Amino acid sequence: MLKVLGNWINRYFGEEETVLFAVLLISALVVLITLGQIIAPFIAALIFAFLLQGGVNRLTLFGIPRIVAVISVFLFFIGTFSAILIIFLPLIGRQSLNLMEKIPAMVDQSQGLLFLLSEKFPKIFSENQISDLLAQASKELGGIAQNLVSFSFDTFPSVLALILYVVLVPLLVFFMLKDKEKLLGFLSNLLPPKRPMMWKIWKEMNFQMANYVRGKAIEIVIVGFVSYITFLFFGLNYAALLALLVGLSVIVPYIGALLVSIPVVMVAYFQWGWEGDLFFLLGAYAIIQALDGNVLVPLLFSEAVNLHPVSIILAVILFGGIWGFWGVFFSIPLATLVKALYGAWPNPSMPSNNQN
Repeated sequence: MLKVLGNWINRYFGEEETVLFAVLLISALVVLITLGQIIAPFIAALIFAFLLQGGVNRLTLFGIPRIVAVISVFLFFIGTFSAILIIFLPLIGRQSLNLMEKIPAMVDQSQGLLFLLSEKFPKIFSENQISDLLAQASKELGGIAQNLVSFSFDTFPSVLALILYVVLVPLLVFFMLKDKEKLLGFLSNLLPPKRPMMWKIWKEMNFQMANYVRGKAIEIVIVGFVSYITFLFFGLNYAALLALLVGLSVIVPYIGALLVSIPVVMVAYFQWGWEGDLFFLLGAYAIIQALDGNVLVPLLFSEAVNLHPVSIILAVILFGGIWGFWGVFFSIPLATLVKALYGAWPNPSMPSNNQN
């Protein structure tokens, strides 16, 4: 048994590069799990810097000096960041509180509709089932409201942490953009001079990550903005909050669009009932979803990762359960990393790649 295990280790971990890379992966995973909250500002800054690097690269292609490109992109980032903090977050917060206050009235209004179903279809929907369903819904909504209140009180002591985020993250983003080559050179010096496997994985992941993360960020902004304008045009209540949910729903493939449709339909129904405005809004919303899936996504992700839908859903569940929102956001790149590792890891049955 020990001999078989030793032969397997020698086959797949017989080179210095593979051992070092395995240690780096395990160390990074341990750091993220144990120190994820502490280094969260650094991770957030790294994500923003990666997103903004594409803008810096495009400006430099037009002959603009790199430092000028960095400052220009950074000022754009600061302006957008400030607008979100000053304008959009308070608006979304007010609409969220307003919606929570209206939920009991919505539940009361839905009782008549549900009991009407029990009258028309008594064999399918009995009054006892409707009563149990309403009681369970009221209990769940009460728990959500209580959690939101407790969360709001718990966040008061973290005002200092929020200030640190507001100050540290932009500062880190600027220096990551400005000193990108120095930082990458420092990290490169810590690795072996010959690293064909790491280089292959880096090239594939750098391309795929840039394509996915920047494309997904653009998709969130476009879908959210178009949804907001559409909701405002129809006069839908809580337009900013619902548009934010619609924009963020594109993070979760296949499932997000289905889940976010529920609050949109519910708010529209309780506002208008079975009237023409409801169907016009739902038609416009369906057009937005169709254009996103059939036009915007192929345009932004023309070089998208070739992953099976089952793999994507499994990655969303797995990494979302480990790292929450950011795990869901990076589920596809992380699944791509696993795929790249599988393809680049030395295989004794395949001819070796001596590419540097």
